[in-house]
Amino acid sequence: MTGELNERIERNLQRTAGMPHTYFTILVMLSEAPHRSMRMNQLATAAQSSQSRLSHAVARLEERGWVQRSPSPGDRRGQLATLTDAGYDQLVHAAPDHARTVRAIMFESLSPQEQKEFGRLCGRIIDAMAEA
Repeated sequence: MTGELNERIERNLQRTAGMPHTYFTILVMLSEAPHRSMRMNQLATAAQSSQSRLSHAVARLEERGWVQRSPSPGDRRGQLATLTDAGYDQLVHAAPDHARTVRAIMFESLSPQEQKEFGRLCGRIIDAMAEA
């Protein structure tokens, strides 16, 4: 089920925004970070990605003008990824349709009671993962 869900979300983002879900996730994380910037290693951890995969994705985002990399202040070994205004605009453009798609796939087929139960069950799973 999760594979099919991810595939549908991926196809929709490619069709409507011209980007894979990984790029969307990176743009969201940067948009929520202070000054729209994160150290690359922190971004990799937050995106649940390897450093090399994240570096490749950020390079593609940089080519599109959506992200800019720069040396990390105070640490010459580290790099910052910063969301550009163009990247923020792209995120603002893509987010509403992405949210509609997720809502349609995940919730519209469920009754209000089923949605409530789904939320409760997800909470239990998250709690169990935190304890493991």
